[in-house]
Amino acid sequence: MGNNRFQSIINSEKPVLVDFYTDWCSPCKSMDPVLKQVKEKYKDDIRIIKVNVDRYPFIATQYHVQSIPTFIIFKNGRIEWRATGTRSFQEFSKELSNSIQNRL
Repeated sequence: MGNNRFQSIINSEKPVLVDFYTDWCSPCKSMDPVLKQVKEKYKDDIRIIKVNVDRYPFIATQYHVQSIPTFIIFKNGRIEWRATGTRSFQEFSKELSNSIQNRL
């Protein structure tokens, strides 16, 4: 994924949840079931993408990702919410509901 493609994805009016991760990160892997739940609940209202910071360090640097996992919700190219470390489904639900309501 090049920077241009990433920019076009996050410039969506639909909220985009970006998971910054690496393959070797155990906490990152532990988030997969939570993200699956989020995707199932919000499938029509959000987009979820994963960015491997080892493969795309320029994107991670651009958004000051220094710890993983880091999650950022973008809408219209702007950061709506940001968190580092593991998160619960409930935390994602709260933030995504806010982003989705603000879109309506």
